[in-house]
Amino acid sequence: MVQRPYVVAALALVCLASLSAQQPPQPPQSTFKSGSGAIVSIFATVNDADKRLVPGLTVDDFEILDNDVPQPIVVFDNRIQPITVIVMLDTSLSMTNSIARLRDAAEQFVIRLLPADRARVGAFNDKIEFSSRFTNNRDELIADVKDLDYGNGTRLWDAVNASLDELKGIEGRRVILVFTDGDDTASKASLGKVTDRSRDEDVMVYTVGLESVFFDGQRMVRTRPDRGLRRIADETGGGSFELKKSDELAPTFTRVAQELHSQYALGFEAKQLDGRVHKLAVRMKQPGMTARARRSYVAVKRDS
Repeated sequence: MVQRPYVVAALALVCLASLSAQQPPQPPQSTFKSGSGAIVSIFATVNDADKRLVPGLTVDDFEILDNDVPQPIVVFDNRIQPITVIVMLDTSLSMTNSIARLRDAAEQFVIRLLPADRARVGAFNDKIEFSSRFTNNRDELIADVKDLDYGNGTRLWDAVNASLDELKGIEGRRVILVFTDGDDTASKASLGKVTDRSRDEDVMVYTVGLESVFFDGQRMVRTRPDRGLRRIADETGGGSFELKKSDELAPTFTRVAQELHSQYALGFEAKQLDGRVHKLAVRMKQPGMTARARRSYVAVKRDS
């Protein structure tokens, strides 16, 4: 049976002990480890009515529903959780006029990483490439951004699938930040496959789409970002941004960095391990606030 990293062995022991002692929810470890157990981990972004990030909330502000049934919250932490992130950028022909601003935006994201974070840079067109390693060295990451290659096609979902492969086996919070200005044109992997993989492997996907205009050798063409971007972001709890102008790229990449360092770690004990996909919802008790988090998880059966 494939083990999926929504469960946390060491964390489960701590949480179950706190339940039996009827104590308040305890903070999780700095990393979530794969293993056997039944604690479902969730990272939530909270915004107010003006779309501003909301800091300083407590466990009493949240409610978790598993298949529409409220669940006791046994894990809560409002501290910054380190991330391992792949920044995956579309460098196809249609990006010719916007590539400089895309690089600047990626650099803005990279320089806002914290010392405990690690990142890797990738690009996709008719091929897929990654920088050599995960690192927290900002200068190295900025150099990697400037060294990305170009091509003609747009293997969007293959790029996400390959990013999931690169993140496999890495402990802790894992994130993919993917940018494109067009539809997928040449992938073997489907949107459905990579969405299911992201959910099952507990990887948060952020997406940025840009409408752009370029000359294809015969005429001017206007692109529209793939409509699947919002679907995969919504399913995994990441944000989805649709931009009209390339000068919106840097503020958007900066916003993603801010969100990733402002999220709340939550968890509950999954009591019905039936091997099925369960619907998840995180709700806020205070009026005017909304929470964004992954929408489902697989309740993997225990090994007999």
